[in-house]
Amino acid sequence: QVQLVESGGGLVQPGGSLRLSCAASGSIFAIYNMGWYRQAPGKQRELVANIISGGAPNYADSVKGRFTASRDNAKKTVYLQMNSLKPEDTAVYYCNAVIRGFMASPPRDYWGQGTQVTVSS
Repeated sequence: QVQLVESGGGLVQPGGSLRLSCAASGSIFAIYNMGWYRQAPGKQRELVANIISGGAPNYADSVKGRFTASRDNAKKTVYLQMNSLKPEDTAVYYCNAVIRGFMASPPRDYWGQGTQVTVSS
């Protein structure tokens, strides 16, 4: 069974920074995409940043220049460094990964449990 465990959310003032982490564990043969989505109250879940294995991060326009996504393949972990945070960044942030559990099994989408990020003075 594959699990994605997130950490690093919290309350921060506008202009502040937070760093989110998401570690994958369990039966993992290969990890393809790893990234972050967010969902604000009353809104649809949206892509924040995504990294395809061996590729460069892809960002939502709203976070370009402020957020930096990175991944450590050896640790099966993806990070999201969030700087210059704004109140509109307030949301539940979800880790997402496309993982092949066994060599013979198809890749599947996995989600973390979500971590709350609140930007407020």
